Amino acid sequence: MPEKHTSGRRMTESQAALVLLLPFLATYALFLVYPFFRGIWISLHDWNLMAVAFNPDAKEFVGLHNYERVMWGKDITWGALISPVQQVIGVLGFGLSIFLHRIGWVSKVTAVALGVAAILLFVLPGFHPAEGGRWYDRRFWPTVGNTLIFVGLTVPGVVVSALLLAAAVNRETRAMSAFRTLFFLSQIMSVTVVTLIWQIMFSPRQGLIANITETFGGSPIVWLTDEHLAMAAIVITTIWWSLGIAMILFLAGLQDISKDLYEAAALDNATGAKAFWHITLPNLKRTITLVIVLQVILQFQVFGQAHLMTRGGPNDSTQVLVRYIYQTAFRDSDLGRASAMAVFLFVIMGAFSVLQFVLGREED
Repeated sequence: MPEKHTSGRRMTESQAALVLLLPFLATYALFLVYPFFRGIWISLHDWNLMAVAFNPDAKEFVGLHNYERVMWGKDITWGALISPVQQVIGVLGFGLSIFLHRIGWVSKVTAVALGVAAILLFVLPGFHPAEGGRWYDRRFWPTVGNTLIFVGLTVPGVVVSALLLAAAVNRETRAMSAFRTLFFLSQIMSVTVVTLIWQIMFSPRQGLIANITETFGGSPIVWLTDEHLAMAAIVITTIWWSLGIAMILFLAGLQDISKDLYEAAALDNATGAKAFWHITLPNLKRTITLVIVLQVILQFQVFGQAHLMTRGGPNDSTQVLVRYIYQTAFRDSDLGRASAMAVFLFVIMGAFSVLQFVLGREED
């Protein structure tokens, strides 16, 4: 009899848990799972947004044609050293992955992950149109490149800056509490407010940066209309905006590290930078991995900064993938091609996240 009573109670608890989870599961399925598969379905159709809005039968199934239109072209060939910088880095990265595995610094799984990433970095930039050929969408791959540059600059900038700030304010004093609040304030601002602040900061006439430059005898820099500096301006803005949550996560990780470790290290004269390198960083490995993955996912979806600060210019130098998807879907009404690009973005984000989890996993 007691066993039946226990079994019945467990069943009741399971049912109660399911009932409590149902609202979340329903919301998750309705707003995330269904749109995801719906987007894949749309990407397989020639789907004009305006035409289908008035006539649901106006769409036409075209299979993978939208993906071909986005990613391929006419008479595409491959060659070594077509993009020498990226391809040389790929070759060096492949050799480095083998070397690090041989000396025992990385596991076999990590070495394979690094090797695959290096091979892709060597192979993908080598595709190009032959003489007389062309890309079907000449703006797509440059836009992907801009997005990768943005992520490659922003994520390390956020991680390093947030970690150093967290280490600096990791003290239980009133002043440090005030500094934590000040550093986190940028996180609660909307993208419109943030971009407005930094547009004024970068202004060559009234901006703070221009005033500082003139004070030291220099001429004001035109950040947002210079092809070589516009992306840097967006990166700086995004790093400042994204510091708050990353700093809080690092601060939580720092406060979870036992003070006994630092006291023991101090007995061996391991203080300051040595303690940070040998105690703080190894104990923050999980937090660092979490912050990097969150930032990669977040920064790949950049839209507002590029849209409000530069409109993707000058000459598409700050055009990013989400903004291009937005323009293709709602300006050009080509929802099928926009969905194909969105699926591509999802795959890239997933691949980077999986790779980071593999590289950041703890060894047995």
